Amino acid sequence: MKSLLLQLLAAFFEIAGCFAFWAWLRLGKSMLWTLPGLLSLVLFALVLTRIDSAAAGRVFAAYGGVYIAASLVWLWAVERQVPDRWDLTGAAICLVGAAIILLGPRATAG
Repeated sequence: MKSLLLQLLAAFFEIAGCFAFWAWLRLGKSMLWTLPGLLSLVLFALVLTRIDSAAAGRVFAAYGGVYIAASLVWLWAVERQVPDRWDLTGAAICLVGAAIILLGPRATAG
């Protein structure tokens, strides 16, 4: 449960940070938007490292599914665009993949 909460928090920081640059470069907002964007991206990296795993690559791979689903929440909540059935189906598939990566049985050394 702690891992999922950290992944959701990391996703928020990453999406917010990237959106700050999107707002500056694509929506014509002030370059000052990049300052909280940079802070948000640093917080994203710090939070992601707090997820308990022996392998960074496994955390990053599983996080990808959470990021995709969180991006659709952002699409709906911030950009006011409703995800369609294809968005939701794709996110569900990614979350299943993330769960398999995180929770699948691992071979033991021996």
